[in-house]
Amino acid sequence: MGVVIPLVLVVICCIIIWRASDGFAVASDYIGRNLSEGVRGATINAVASSMPEVFTSLFFLFYLHDTDGFSGGIGTTAGSAIFNGMIIPAFVILVVVFSGVTKKIRVSTKVFARDGIALLLSELIFIMIISGTELDWWHGMILMIVYFIYLFYMLRTMSKSETTEEEHEEKFSREGMVQISFMRAFLTFDLERVIIGKNKITNANAWPLLLTSTIFMAMVCLLLVQSCEWLGSYSYEIPYLGQFQGLGIPILFIAVILAAMASSIPDTILSMKDARKGNYDDAVSNALGSNIFDICFAMGFPLFLYTIVNGPIHMTQEIIDLSSELRMLLFILTILTVLIYVTGHYLGILKAYLLLGLYTVFTLYVVGVSVENEFTLKVAEILREMVKVFDLF
Repeated sequence: MGVVIPLVLVVICCIIIWRASDGFAVASDYIGRNLSEGVRGATINAVASSMPEVFTSLFFLFYLHDTDGFSGGIGTTAGSAIFNGMIIPAFVILVVVFSGVTKKIRVSTKVFARDGIALLLSELIFIMIISGTELDWWHGMILMIVYFIYLFYMLRTMSKSETTEEEHEEKFSREGMVQISFMRAFLTFDLERVIIGKNKITNANAWPLLLTSTIFMAMVCLLLVQSCEWLGSYSYEIPYLGQFQGLGIPILFIAVILAAMASSIPDTILSMKDARKGNYDDAVSNALGSNIFDICFAMGFPLFLYTIVNGPIHMTQEIIDLSSELRMLLFILTILTVLIYVTGHYLGILKAYLLLGLYTVFTLYVVGVSVENEFTLKVAEILREMVKVFDLF
C-alpha cells in the first residue's frame, strides 16, 4: 500500500499533464506559426512542452532542499533528456509507420547537425559545470547563458516562413470541431475548450491558454514531486491516513524514471502530432531542442534561483558520485543516439527499435544501481572515472 499510493498519484499526474499539454500544443502551435519548420519545434514547442521539467526541478529544490532537491532535479532533467532523445523519436517513427502514413521518415540533415552538435556541446558543459562539492548561482547562470546563445542562433539563422495568412486561417480553423459543455471540458481538463470555446483562436486567447496550461502543470508537478519523495522514502506519513513504507532508495533513481517520464508527456504529444501532420523536422527537433532546454534551463534556472535565495548547495559524496554517473551516461547515450539518427538518410522501424533498446538498457542500469547489482556498480565506477577526465579541464 505504501508504494501503491504514490504510484497512483504519479499516474494521475501523467493524465493531468497529458490533458493540459493539449492546450499547450494548440497555443504554442498558433504562437509559433510564423517560425520556419524545424526552428518552431526546437524553440517554442520545446520550451512550451518542457515547462513540467522546469517546475519539477524547481519544486524538488525548494521542497526537499539542498542535496535531495538537487538530486531530484538532475534526475528529472537528465532522465527527461534521455527519454526525449530515444523514446519520442521512436514513438514518432512507430506512429507514422503503423498508421500507414509512411514506412520511413526523412529529417533534414541540417536539423540533425544543428541540434545534435548543440546538444552534445551542452552536455559537455553540463558535465564540467555541475561538479565539485559546492554549487552556486553562477553554475546555473552559465547553463542558462548556453541556452540563450542556442536560442539566439536559432532565431538568427531562421529562414523566413512561406506560409500565407490564408493557410494559417485554414490550419487553425475550428469549423467542424465537436462542442461539449463547459463543465465537462473543465472536469476533463480540456483547457482549449474552456479558454477558447467556440471562438476563433487569436493571440488574445492563445496566450491565456498557454498560461493556464502552465499553471495547471505547475500545480501537478508539485504533487509529482511529493509522490516521488514518498516513493523513495523508507517511511512517510499522509495526514488522516497514517504511516506508510516506501522503497527506501535515493530519490534520484525515482526522479530519473518516473518524474522524467511524467514531465516528458507534452514533448511526446507535440512530436507525435507534428509527425501525423508530416512535420518530421519539427517532430524530431522538438525532442532534441527539449533536451537542450532541459539540461541548460530546466536545471540552470532552478539552481540559479535556489542558490540566490538560500546560498550554495553543499554536495555529499553520494550525490556527487550518483550525479557524475548520470551525467556521463547521458553523454554516452546521446552520442549513440545521434549516431543512430545520422546513419543513413531515413528513420525507419529498425532505428525505432534500436532507440527503444537503448532506453531499456538505461532503465535496467538505473534499476541495477538502485538495488546495488554488482555488474552495474562496476559500470557506475567506470562512468565516475570517465567524469574525472573532464574534471581536469
